Amino acid sequence: MNTQKIHFIGICGAGMSAVAKLCQDSGAIVSGSDAGFYPPISTYLEKNNIPYVAGYAASNIPVDVDYIVIGKHAALVPEENSEVAEAFANHTKKICSFPLILQKITTGRKNMLCVGSYGKSTTSALAAHILEAAGKDPGYFIGASPVTPSTNAHIGTSEYFVLEGDEYPSANFDLTSKFLHLNAESVLLTSLEHDHINIFKTPDDYTKPFFELIGQLAQKKESTLVLCTDDASIQNEMIHLRTLYPALISYGLATGDYHAQHIVYGQKSSFELVHQGTVVAHIQTTLLGAHNIQNIIGVCALLLSKGLVNAPELESGIESFVGITRRLDLLTAGKDIPVYEGFGSSYAKARAAISALLLHYPHKNLVILFEPHTFSWRNRDALLWYDTAFTEARLVFVYQPPTHGVTTHLQLSQAEIIERLHHTNENHNSSQEICAIQNGKDDIPLIVASLRKDDIVLILSSGDMNGIIAELPKALS
Repeated sequence: MNTQKIHFIGICGAGMSAVAKLCQDSGAIVSGSDAGFYPPISTYLEKNNIPYVAGYAASNIPVDVDYIVIGKHAALVPEENSEVAEAFANHTKKICSFPLILQKITTGRKNMLCVGSYGKSTTSALAAHILEAAGKDPGYFIGASPVTPSTNAHIGTSEYFVLEGDEYPSANFDLTSKFLHLNAESVLLTSLEHDHINIFKTPDDYTKPFFELIGQLAQKKESTLVLCTDDASIQNEMIHLRTLYPALISYGLATGDYHAQHIVYGQKSSFELVHQGTVVAHIQTTLLGAHNIQNIIGVCALLLSKGLVNAPELESGIESFVGITRRLDLLTAGKDIPVYEGFGSSYAKARAAISALLLHYPHKNLVILFEPHTFSWRNRDALLWYDTAFTEARLVFVYQPPTHGVTTHLQLSQAEIIERLHHTNENHNSSQEICAIQNGKDDIPLIVASLRKDDIVLILSSGDMNGIIAELPKALS
């Protein structure tokens, strides 16, 4: 990518900004634009000296540009965006999706992909951190904002490159799943639970690109497939998966080639890592929840099976791993009412966060602030999710769904979501309270007045709830 000029339209996405950094670190001259810039992406771009323009315009595209990378967003189409229209009108052969740019950057590296409907950001960050802490200097790309490692994108000098592999389409003009462009040499598959219902209408539609990825992997002589047999969808597909890749390595909490024993949960949890009957490491972690123990085991299986680290390096790297932002971040340390922020972009992720807090705080009452921010949560085909998503909560605040992309799918209204939750409560004789909120920061007095000293609050969203996430902890202080 040396000395080439690469322009990113929609640079404010977590993945797009990370690829922009990799391009710049590879020697390219990078520029970008987006409709809105806000932390942490705006500060990320500024910290890495990546220039950007607020707002879209044809003039943003450099005259002598080599590649134009266009993000996967409903607004990034020629009919609605003048900058995208200019790209398609006068630079068609230079248009590229970010997975194809990532493919070019990682050509010749041994790419290790972490994929699945949940857990891929955490597992990719953990694998990168362990290798980095062990002095291996891997390249890595993480589609979220990690605390450890200190950045989400690094070129590295090792032959190994860790990538978060996303099943979502590469671009509005390329419906190929992103991870199919990434030349996988190894794959860690965490889960196959049906997600992105607006794109993948059926479970078979959803699993199809994963099977294509494993088919690609099977064609390579020195490849590795590690998968979680705790996941019900993976269990249902095991015959098919073993047919595609007979030498797969399995892992799980209690079963699999790699698993845990003697798990002790706490503010620092611990367990013994077992490989085919033999204890191979003693693990300690500050990550909360059984799902994170599962994630850790998967990364251990990947790195140990490839001989990339030894047991002491593994133990040290895991103990020092802090994790990803928005994955059960404690926002009110030392306060009577703990407030955690979870990443609630799908049913499985929401349930993992809820289960973790119930496990670690068994004597607290759970209060959930929920925003149906993603297309999956606000799609009518996902209405069944609401029947079991929040059943353990004493109180659920439901924020109004956003309106971007509302015409592209079967959008649910806030009233329909609340009606479904009320109906679920009636069927289960539940006394759970449901409350609609829609004013952002102005809703905070209502939220605070509804809390009790024995509550614990979980915020579930992939948006910012119009300031609630930032301001609620201050109000409780």
